[in-house]
Amino acid sequence: MRTRKGVMDMVRIPVLILIFLSPFCQSSNQLTQTKPLFPKDMLISEGGDFALGFISPTNSSNKLYIGIWYHNIPERTVVWVANRDNPITTPSSSAKLAVSNNSELVLSDSQGHTLWMTTTNNIASGGAGASAVLLNSGNFVLQSPNGTIVWQSFDHPTDTMLPTMRVMLSYKGKPAMHLSAWKGPDDPSTGEISYSMDPTSDALQLFIWNGTLPYIRSSVLSDFSVSGGAYHSNGTSIMYQEMVVDTGDKLYFTYTVSAGSPYTHFSLHYTGRMKFMSWNNTKSSWAVIDETPKAGCHLYASCGLYGYCDHTEAMIPTCQCPDGFEHVESLNFSRGCWRKEPLKCGDEDNFMTMPNMKLPDKFLHIRNRSFDQCAAECSKNCSCMAYAYANLSNTGAVGDTSRCLVWTGDLIDMEKASYLENLYIRLGKSPVQNKSNLPKILFPIIACLLLFTSGVLVWTCKNRGKRQKKKVQKRKMLEYLSSTDEVGDKNIEIPFISFENIVTATDNFSDCNMLGKGGFGKVYKRGHGRVLLGCCIHEDEKLLVYEYLPNKSLDYFLFGRFNVQYSTRRSMLQWTTRFKIIQGVARGIMYLHQDSRLTIIHRDLKASNILLDKEMSPKISDFGMARIFCGDQLQASTNRVVGTYGYMSPEYAMEGAFSVKSDTYSFGVLLLEIISGLKISSPHLIMDFPNLIVYAWNLWKDGKIEDLVDTSIMENCCLYEVSRCIHIGLLCVQDSPSCRPLMSEVVFMLEDKMKPLSTPKQPIYFALRDYEPREAGNIREFSIYDTSLTALEGR
Repeated sequence: MRTRKGVMDMVRIPVLILIFLSPFCQSSNQLTQTKPLFPKDMLISEGGDFALGFISPTNSSNKLYIGIWYHNIPERTVVWVANRDNPITTPSSSAKLAVSNNSELVLSDSQGHTLWMTTTNNIASGGAGASAVLLNSGNFVLQSPNGTIVWQSFDHPTDTMLPTMRVMLSYKGKPAMHLSAWKGPDDPSTGEISYSMDPTSDALQLFIWNGTLPYIRSSVLSDFSVSGGAYHSNGTSIMYQEMVVDTGDKLYFTYTVSAGSPYTHFSLHYTGRMKFMSWNNTKSSWAVIDETPKAGCHLYASCGLYGYCDHTEAMIPTCQCPDGFEHVESLNFSRGCWRKEPLKCGDEDNFMTMPNMKLPDKFLHIRNRSFDQCAAECSKNCSCMAYAYANLSNTGAVGDTSRCLVWTGDLIDMEKASYLENLYIRLGKSPVQNKSNLPKILFPIIACLLLFTSGVLVWTCKNRGKRQKKKVQKRKMLEYLSSTDEVGDKNIEIPFISFENIVTATDNFSDCNMLGKGGFGKVYKRGHGRVLLGCCIHEDEKLLVYEYLPNKSLDYFLFGRFNVQYSTRRSMLQWTTRFKIIQGVARGIMYLHQDSRLTIIHRDLKASNILLDKEMSPKISDFGMARIFCGDQLQASTNRVVGTYGYMSPEYAMEGAFSVKSDTYSFGVLLLEIISGLKISSPHLIMDFPNLIVYAWNLWKDGKIEDLVDTSIMENCCLYEVSRCIHIGLLCVQDSPSCRPLMSEVVFMLEDKMKPLSTPKQPIYFALRDYEPREAGNIREFSIYDTSLTALEGR
């Protein structure tokens, strides 16, 4: 979920069922001076969405409260409590909530003691004749006879934010309204957990507090505008919009949802979690759209001084140290990091840029500075450890169109993720050697150089024959590539490895070192010796050497849901990891198509050809079917259609035509597989649909994308992010190559989650229902109606 720079980094849902003491006999939406509310009564909003009345946390409790809850759902969820810290404890039959003669709302017990009341400006309220109304927004308002609102519950929230509610963050630069969680699951009194603006940060950051101690901190506010997104509920796409509004003196947060949306709210839980919830009518329960914290190191200062919580690399966010720092304790990252080189102050120090950072806490805000002036403020101050700068679109609460922050103490509570902030940290340089030590240093260096030169001469003489042999190998490789019209007469620098070195490294191609085999050869891991990465030509053999990836291939984790080991493997492939893999593969294909010196078409992109390193980062492998385009070449054709059925684009499978858009099609198929956990060629797993593309298209068209998502990631995934990925996947598998996006466009769509997406056209495979694969020798034929494609298998 995208939010306004941390304002909604945090949100709860009361899940307990509150018990009413007696049946109700009055159910209008209004109180007047002549019609108070008694324990047997309740108010119901005009649209029936909310109710107000006397509630008790448990059946056995002798405490009564005035509360507001959702009226039309079976799970009683309270959104506001009036007298949360002063409940009715005396016999309650005569307790009442009434509009007084002074036009105030007053809650009193059977003995006439006032337990809670509003405070209004009686002049503004117009004196007598006021009434209280429960609106369909969940707002309980006290209004004068002319309709002017003189008091409203939305100005006094407890632990919940509802749509259209304005939560006042600050007034004249000082913290204003705040949320306070319940003390416990059955105790609505004010708990230790609260949510408010930091009083020391010039209205620039929000905290969830545990008592007076910070528990979770938002990112520093950099601008004030509108943001939003979409999520899916009950098969419907729901739009929501969040706004941080600055009126000069007032800074407040509000959010809205599209018409017809299910019930939603933000709520602060007594455990310290902030959740954005939506009611699911199908399951009759609350669904979590977003929540914080998302990881253990998201908690305040969990990585210690100078440490930061890294959300970008590992599958599980971990504490890391900036460059130039190391962990104080290798087994206890919460102790933080310290400098490898001491600071000297002055010209010897330099500043390192750390991008995509959640800025540290405890900053000093300097107004009206340019970037250069901000940098100078920190550079000339030896006690300044870091600085950050941002240009703002309007003056907002910070008072100018720029924001310069400096840190004069240790850095605390940092994160690295998809933030748009650069942090500049002061580092020390290595000390310059004293001139008096120069002779002691020069003599050993000169002696080493002489020895090295002698060794090089000897090595040159002994290895002249080897170099000649490598030239022959290179010539063979270039001749081979030229013969296949791959590179023409271009001069390519390729690292060559001797066949003898590969034989040694694989223990003479021992079966013990074999990792697997495919249509174009076997794959071995290194047993002994050391090899450089590169290639080798030996007689008829053409070999490649590349890095070892310990986590096997993507299909090992993605498929096999009926395998006993699958439940263990899929725990390593939650949504954050899958999205990271999707982005990584997209960037890799973009590199092949656009950023490398030659345009490379892979032609066999599939899950088994995506290898995973120890951090579960993807690497594209198996280039046995790849083709290279040269110059202005955009498309080619072949009579030898090779590849894997299901991943091949229609124009390639049926006509032999291929281009960069062929790989785009394969990527779209792979993306749908990653989201669903289903193979493209496994229609038996999808009832009534011949393949995954047909299944995905139907669900997307009908607004039922939740049914496509792998059940193992449903609870922890961001449905908006998943829905956007499915949309991108369907754009990639469109019939016409001209309709498919380039991979550079795909990468941009994945990274910019607010970029509008075009509507995909119905894919050709939507109509292809009856097909029968059959094999004959080394030629594989697939019959699709009257069209036949042939794939020649490798040896």
